[in-house]
Amino acid sequence: MLFDQNPARFAILATCLLSLLTSCSKELERSLAPDANLTQNQDILDKPSPKNSQTPKSDQIPKDFPAEMRYPRARLETVEPLSESEAEGKLTIWSSSDPSNVILNFYQSAFESNNWQIISEPKEGKQGTFVARKQELEVTLSLPSGKDTNPEETSSSTKPETETNRSLTEFDLKYTRNTEQETAQQSSLEKDKSQEESDSEKEEPKESSTESQDFSDLDEVPEELRQYIEDLAALGVLTVSASNSEDNSDTKTTKFEPNKTINRGEYARWLVAANNKIHTNSPGKQIRLAPQTAKPAFQDVPKTHPDFPSIQALAEAGLIPSPLSNDATAVAFRPDAPLTRENLILWKVPLDIRQVLPKASVEAVEQTWGFQDTAKIDPKALRAVLADFQNGDSANIRRLLGYTTLFQPKKPVTRAEAAAVLWYLGSQGEGISAQEAIDTGSRE
Repeated sequence: MLFDQNPARFAILATCLLSLLTSCSKELERSLAPDANLTQNQDILDKPSPKNSQTPKSDQIPKDFPAEMRYPRARLETVEPLSESEAEGKLTIWSSSDPSNVILNFYQSAFESNNWQIISEPKEGKQGTFVARKQELEVTLSLPSGKDTNPEETSSSTKPETETNRSLTEFDLKYTRNTEQETAQQSSLEKDKSQEESDSEKEEPKESSTESQDFSDLDEVPEELRQYIEDLAALGVLTVSASNSEDNSDTKTTKFEPNKTINRGEYARWLVAANNKIHTNSPGKQIRLAPQTAKPAFQDVPKTHPDFPSIQALAEAGLIPSPLSNDATAVAFRPDAPLTRENLILWKVPLDIRQVLPKASVEAVEQTWGFQDTAKIDPKALRAVLADFQNGDSANIRRLLGYTTLFQPKKPVTRAEAAAVLWYLGSQGEGISAQEAIDTGSRE
């Protein structure tokens, strides 16, 4: 009834109540609405992070990558085509947890042992760029020079340093190949390999044989080395393949080929045979040939290799560098590579002294032997060279070279020279020669 008497007041009151309700409704709507900042942040979280979404992925090794140039403890990071349109090859970027000096030593040894021609190299004791060539293949190795590396010399593809690669050593390996020469050389290599396999099938291991060997070409041996070969041949040490005589095709004679370069596999076989023949009556001084069930120590010397028993035996005895002696760089033996003078001595001297090789330095070897090229000797072989000097007139190097002021450690060894070194075992006057082994029936 009050409203009927005051319609104007009723209208004003209704308007105020409606405004109040509308205001409360908007406040309630805003309070229940989602936070715009939270919505924006959620959108950001839902977007993939470029850094996290990129998983490091290494490229595959190119099919034409030279296998002998692969560092065993490195990971391939990047493969890029070469900028030179006329060149066939690739630029490969690698990373390794090994320090640069270890990587450098591996490639220096690989270049020298496999007869690569060194085109250019950094100054001694420093890292930098190596360029080497072998037949149709040219390899350029770039190692970091440390914190002072010139940015202009750094590959444009080198990745920025991150938490994951800061402790790694990155190096570039570029290779180019002349395909015009490759086809002809590949055909020649396959022919040579087929001939080698044929010769290997003809060869019969004679470590266990006591039959003497007669060679038809000993007149080609230098007079000062002839007696060494004759004595070792009488013991049955110098196993070589037989060849048809030129005078009578029905008669087979054996040529020693004294001036032929001996390879690493052949020398390993002779070394084990000489040691075991000369020490026939001393089982404790003999080297046990490895059985066919042994796990190969080297990637390139499988159980089917004709010299596997001898090479594996030397590795298991710790007489040659191998993964068994914790030498991570000696994963390949290279049995067909030429034997060098420094390896000739490095493998032989431990059988002479029968103890750990002494510590050695370039200065110590220079003062004893007086070699002008001592600095070129591998540090591993340096110890054996110094120990050999202590053997006086019975030193291997004196039988090998006589008097000289140049050792030429990387020079290949001939069969006649290898026989001269193997002729005598022992040190400090307590040894035995092949001649004494024949005369006394190997009584020590």
